[in-house]
Amino acid sequence: MKKRLFKTCLVICIASMMLMALVGCGSTATSTTSASTVETTVSETAVATQTETATSTEASNVPPAPPDGAPGGAPGGGSQSVNTGTGAYVLSDGEALNGGTYSSTNADENAIRAEGTVTATLNDVTVNKTSGDASSSDASSFYGLDAAILALDNATLTITGGTVTASAEGANGVFAYDGATINISNTTINVTGGNAGGIEVAGGGSMYATNLTVNSTVKAAIRSDRGGGTLVVDGGTYTTSGSSGAPAIYSTADIKVSNATLTANTSEAVVVEGLNSVTLVDCDVTGNMDGTSAEANGENVHNVMLYQSMSGDAETGTSSFSMTGGTLVSKSGDMFYVTNTSSIISLSDVDLTLADGTYLLLVAGNDSSRGWGTAGANGGNTTFNLSKQTAVGDIMVDAISTLAMNISDSSSFTGSINSDGTSASYLVVTIDSSSTWILTADSYVTAFNGSISNVVTNGHTLYVNGSAVTK
Repeated sequence: MKKRLFKTCLVICIASMMLMALVGCGSTATSTTSASTVETTVSETAVATQTETATSTEASNVPPAPPDGAPGGAPGGGSQSVNTGTGAYVLSDGEALNGGTYSSTNADENAIRAEGTVTATLNDVTVNKTSGDASSSDASSFYGLDAAILALDNATLTITGGTVTASAEGANGVFAYDGATINISNTTINVTGGNAGGIEVAGGGSMYATNLTVNSTVKAAIRSDRGGGTLVVDGGTYTTSGSSGAPAIYSTADIKVSNATLTANTSEAVVVEGLNSVTLVDCDVTGNMDGTSAEANGENVHNVMLYQSMSGDAETGTSSFSMTGGTLVSKSGDMFYVTNTSSIISLSDVDLTLADGTYLLLVAGNDSSRGWGTAGANGGNTTFNLSKQTAVGDIMVDAISTLAMNISDSSSFTGSINSDGTSASYLVVTIDSSSTWILTADSYVTAFNGSISNVVTNGHTLYVNGSAVTK
């Protein structure tokens, strides 16, 4: 009887062990399938990135986020929960504040906050965020944590006149996040705190700004961050100083600026990251990138940069810079620099002033020390459109980059292309019958479309795919 009972128990134990093993195998199989799915997704993304931007990145070796101090102060990637903090004064629906001073000195607290579905108005209000630092630099950049004024959710906030002063760490001036819309006009905004800029949209927020005076010392006067949004500016003065990471505009969104004066005293003038754009109409733009600081960080010195940081703050795709009318002045560095992204640069009737000894356009890879792709495979792909445009300066496209240059509508380009004989991955110049290319040195392209009679050689030679086509 005891033997029979022992055998029965033994059979039950063995069966239980087999069942547990089968369950474990099933669990392992599920985990393996899940990991495979993730690996395939990352690989497909890497292939799409390589096709779109000519930057090959192994799915298992995604470059790290750029270090702190990247142009525009773009923070590194990393997932986290949304943290917008609290508000010292939270607006109610239909509320209008007329005059008065509203302040916050607490950490992670906005001085004025509009949330939910409220519609509210500020008229000639003084707003101060002078202390109380943000507990998270990412949350202050992505969600408006600690901003002087924050609108979020589906709030609509109209601001007319008044002043905004923000000096706490992470305290941006005026911030639109998520589905919020801010309409702001004739307001003065001064921002001096670390990791903070003037006016900002992120997470799909919208802002329409008219005739503002914005001064920022650490980040961009006009900026966006993760999730992008829409930012439209008409008129006003936007100035940065004190930091080599403070351009007048830093875009991870669609930003349009008209009739404004934009000045970056110690930084490049404009940065566009990833699948985003900057459109300028009749603006006066000046940049003065700190060459010593840039070179120490392994960066090219430039005035307008289009790139992909790989931090996750901007979707991979074609970066766009378009300018019509106005002036574009570079006091230091190449006028345009494209790296680790595809891009379109379009100029029409812009008065260009280059710094001495610099390129009009440099399309090239980088050493990847900032995490911008993989060295040797992180060049740029650029379409460069000149329409009704006079441009003077040399162009360089390295061996891992491409350029399609279009000279049209009575444009004139005076300069050389790859005068040292560098063979770009692909480099085509297309010129129409109304336009002129005046050579200042021998130039090397892979293809040429148009009449050679529109090329003024000045005793130099144009080489197409290795063969001389001019004398």
